[in-house]
Amino acid sequence: MALRPLENKGFTLLPKPWVVQRTFGSLNWCRRLSKEYERLPETSETLIYIAMIRIMVRGLL
Repeated sequence: MALRPLENKGFTLLPKPWVVQRTFGSLNWCRRLSKEYERLPETSETLIYIAMIRIMVRGLL
């Protein structure tokens, strides 16, 4: 939960923690990332990069 700074009065825009949750949720759509199939962590990292590129490209269209 994000708390409002004490020095601000009235309306204050708070950070959005749901953005991170949405990103991890969209990575679960990739079948190989939903479970731990890979032996090497470098392979999992590469697949995360590929999945994020795919998500960003789909956002452009």
